[in-house]
Amino acid sequence: MSIQPFHIAIPQATLDDLRERLARTRWTDEVEGAGWEYGTNLQYMKELANYWQHEYDWRKHEAELNTFAHFKADVDGVGVHFIHERGKRPNPTPLLLLHGWPDSFYRYHKVIPMLTDPARFGGDPNHSFDVIVPSIPGTGFSDRKAMNNDVHADLFVKLMRDVLGYDQFVSAGGDGGTLITMSLARNYPEALTAIHLTDAGYPDFTKTYDPPFSPAEQEFAGFIGQWWMKEGAFNMVQSSKPQTLAYGMNDSPAALAAWIMSFICTGSTVEDIEQRFGRDELLTNITLYWVTQTIGSSFRWYYEMAHATPKANAEERPSVPAAVAHCPWDAPLPREWAERQVKLKHFTDFPRGGHFTAWEEPALYANDLQDFIDQLGK
Repeated sequence: MSIQPFHIAIPQATLDDLRERLARTRWTDEVEGAGWEYGTNLQYMKELANYWQHEYDWRKHEAELNTFAHFKADVDGVGVHFIHERGKRPNPTPLLLLHGWPDSFYRYHKVIPMLTDPARFGGDPNHSFDVIVPSIPGTGFSDRKAMNNDVHADLFVKLMRDVLGYDQFVSAGGDGGTLITMSLARNYPEALTAIHLTDAGYPDFTKTYDPPFSPAEQEFAGFIGQWWMKEGAFNMVQSSKPQTLAYGMNDSPAALAAWIMSFICTGSTVEDIEQRFGRDELLTNITLYWVTQTIGSSFRWYYEMAHATPKANAEERPSVPAAVAHCPWDAPLPREWAERQVKLKHFTDFPRGGHFTAWEEPALYANDLQDFIDQLGK
């Protein structure tokens, strides 16, 4: 399992082709006054595509990404891209950060320096982290090989222990990264000192829960049920017909951006989203999918999850000490639900932030993770 340094260097021809395709976009029509009710708004998409074509500077963001230490490793025949930044203080805690969809390793670009050198950002100068941020296979610069979350867990424990030499580590994540982290905690508890999550899974409406839901859990379950009915179509199609969807997204950058923005803007106005992330950051994440041609393989991640045979321990609550951080612009996750799902030691209601917490509110995220690990004395 060899490790090689990796440098992001997208061919200029790929960027030129992107701009040419944006210029040739054949726009669909739209119901008058539809806003975002039918999906991603046409006028916004025209503005975004124009900005992407004429003003967005990939080379600037590529150079910023290359300030991190990037590597690729062959792990059981799968090429895995990852950032590996060493802590700047003695005895740093190894930390695996796992993203979801439709974000990427880029989710964590702001928190990496806060975790490796917390003294620069007002954190505890005596506790830093060795931070490892992989591209989940099927996304970013990892191989375009989709897997279910248990197989991802098998892969990442080998990356951390066999390739990087960490006998024990902390795993943290959100969205799909939550599911992989929970699989790691169930299947490799001896390898994990703790887990940190920004969501804790969602109710299964085919199950009966004992004890019954508290009022807060009932509110949470009701929100999730309504959300899936209104917003869950992306999951259904990516879980059942990922290849069919991939043709258009891999061919048209406007289609790719519209699909990703539709999900990221769920429950918010686009003005709010651009204020929280910034247009350049949104486009950097989208461009990563475009230049790596990984939108199709990222869809297949959903297919693999939907068609995987659950392990015998799939319903077990992991035994690893856990923290859960809830953000107000995400689902109304109550402490009681987190306690059902994990061995909860630390629960935080953030004053700000949404589904992509580490990207939106990096200081809150980094401080909470550090507070949790300090609390455990790790």
